[in-house]
Amino acid sequence: MNEQEPALPRAATASDSGTGRPTDPTSPSPPGEDGEAADLVDPDAVDTSLRTPAQRSRTFAGILGNTALANITTSYLWFSLTFWVYLETRNVIATGVIGGAYMLLIALSSISFGTFVDRYRKLAVMRFAGGFTLGMFALSGVMFLLTPTASLLDLTQPWFWVFTLVILIGGVVENMRNIALSTTVTILIEPDRRANANGLVGMVQGLMFIVTSVLSGLSIGLMGMGWTIVVAVVLSALAFAHLLTLSIPEEVRPAATDAHGGFDLRGSYAAVLAVSGLFALILFSTFNNFIGGVYMALMDPYGLELFPVELWGAFFALGATGFIVGGALIGKFGLGSNPLRTMLIAVIAMGVLGAVFTLREWAWLYVAGIWLYMCLFPFVEAAEQTIIQRVVPLQRQGRVFGFAMAFESAAAPITAFLIAPIAQFWIIPYARSEEGAAQLAPLLGEGTSRGIALVFLVAGIIMIVAALLAFLTPVYRRVSASYAQVAAEDAEKSATAPSHPG
Repeated sequence: MNEQEPALPRAATASDSGTGRPTDPTSPSPPGEDGEAADLVDPDAVDTSLRTPAQRSRTFAGILGNTALANITTSYLWFSLTFWVYLETRNVIATGVIGGAYMLLIALSSISFGTFVDRYRKLAVMRFAGGFTLGMFALSGVMFLLTPTASLLDLTQPWFWVFTLVILIGGVVENMRNIALSTTVTILIEPDRRANANGLVGMVQGLMFIVTSVLSGLSIGLMGMGWTIVVAVVLSALAFAHLLTLSIPEEVRPAATDAHGGFDLRGSYAAVLAVSGLFALILFSTFNNFIGGVYMALMDPYGLELFPVELWGAFFALGATGFIVGGALIGKFGLGSNPLRTMLIAVIAMGVLGAVFTLREWAWLYVAGIWLYMCLFPFVEAAEQTIIQRVVPLQRQGRVFGFAMAFESAAAPITAFLIAPIAQFWIIPYARSEEGAAQLAPLLGEGTSRGIALVFLVAGIIMIVAALLAFLTPVYRRVSASYAQVAAEDAEKSATAPSHPG
């Protein structure tokens, strides 16, 4: 029962399942069309009767903790790279490129990640991702040791881009674990507790921000980039070793799926279209990523103008405790009867915060705004995950989560790549000029970072308008109704199902 899964076993085919059920994602009727919800878990691949819900929850906690360590390590090195490059160059284009390239790589690779998650056992996918990330971080350490620092920091030479890409690719592949983690919620957690489990995922993300922002600032300020890479390699090795000790006996074999190859774009798109309104849900989620791209390019430069690097890491960590508060609230109370409505309300509130938390160059206002923003962020992420886990069959969830990640991640690099040079060459110089400062002072006050504040204000207003318009669309009502129907059917099945013998 607890034997270790072989590395990346072949996927089960339709004939393997022995059920004769079609595996084409367009074949089953999507929820809400004929009154029947599709089977969300392949009974031939997943056997939840092997252990009690409490035992499965403990296994999920172990996987979540391991993923937390891996995510912390990745973010720690990524934050450190951003801090190091900006402090050495004072160039927001460099930070914008780093952040934008990271999200762009996620967007380009997530379809492949989702395909592999559907084709192979979830734990095997996590182990592959952990080993690959460890190797890339180790390679970045070798590059740092052998390449002169001046060459690594020269944006006109290839070594800066190669060094940055090695770290970013290692971090991007680690995101394969997050797609697999979302599917393990479906395997290990009871349907009526999945929103709460997704809230715990939000808490872990908050812990990641807190730990990495503090450690990254201290590492760059006190140890430098070289020792920071050493720490990242050691932590990656620990996470990989622990992952080898975990097991999911419930996943007897990969679920029967039509996924094939390494980049099943057609199957991913079909899996999304198989559920009415699901593509629109993914569009709703990109609203949050629009402003995320602006923050990605400019939040660290704004903070580093207000604080020394060591203090900026600590204050950002303080603001990131809001992530834990938001995740804890979801873990306790869930997302309500309509997670999509909860998502859009959270997006509106985040737009308001993005518009006002830099209206004055006050450190307390910036930190308080980050804290409130982080409180709301888990609601957006958990709402989308909960809806997908409820209405999409397990054998397609990897590709749906991968497609969503690809689509949503594409929004952030677009805004980051656009806004970084615009801010560097036009908005910031205009705001610091005598004429520009006088024109902006009535609205944004005075200070050296009023140009960044202007960008945040405009982005926040756009977010608010977009989310308000989403409430008026027919697809909002259709997705809400589909989720409510499947939830009601799950509740009816739970009420009539016999209790677990254990």
